[in-house]
Amino acid sequence: MERFELIVQTLFESNNLTEKQEQILKAAVQLFSEKGYAATSTSEIAKQAQVAEGTIFRHYRTKKELLLAIVGPFMEKIADSYIVNDLTDLLNKDYQRPEDLLSAIIENRRDIIVQFLPLLKIIFQELPFHPELREHFLQLISDNMYHRVVEVINDYQQKGMLKKLPPTAIAKFAITNILGHLFTRYVLFPHLEWDDVRDTEQLIQLIMNGIGNSDSKVES
Repeated sequence: MERFELIVQTLFESNNLTEKQEQILKAAVQLFSEKGYAATSTSEIAKQAQVAEGTIFRHYRTKKELLLAIVGPFMEKIADSYIVNDLTDLLNKDYQRPEDLLSAIIENRRDIIVQFLPLLKIIFQELPFHPELREHFLQLISDNMYHRVVEVINDYQQKGMLKKLPPTAIAKFAITNILGHLFTRYVLFPHLEWDDVRDTEQLIQLIMNGIGNSDSKVES
């Protein structure tokens, strides 16, 4: 619960919200994360927030507007600072081996997912159904990170550490495996038995078996 309170404080601080708006947004984040946007009614949000349902519509004309009031600050504050800038910093460091960079990226993304899981669940649940959200989010990721990832891959290829495949293909392969693993770990099957240290090592080995040269091994 302390983590959830920190998430809400980070997301909505300095937005000049009333106490009732904060209660509504906090309830909406929790319910949208747990049940999904479509399955959550405004009456449930009102009950959770301990306000009248009419109070919600005085501040937010529709449930979609309420969703955007959550996603907008996420894009502006959390996605830019934590998702984009943190990864950019990692990509700009000089990791001698691609395995070391992969390890740093996985741990960094894991920390962000753990910290902001309720909000990220909302984002990824709703992106397929709201084109404007998807376009905004993908533009943020693509413009700020993807091209830098491709540059780093090209650098490792020039050093003979990665296969001479198209850098864009390697980027897609690595990103898909990392995000797929973390999504499975924290959203789909969090109840399964996980060993994060072991699983990270195995994930890196699987990725490197696909993209690394034969002399690029993961130390176990």
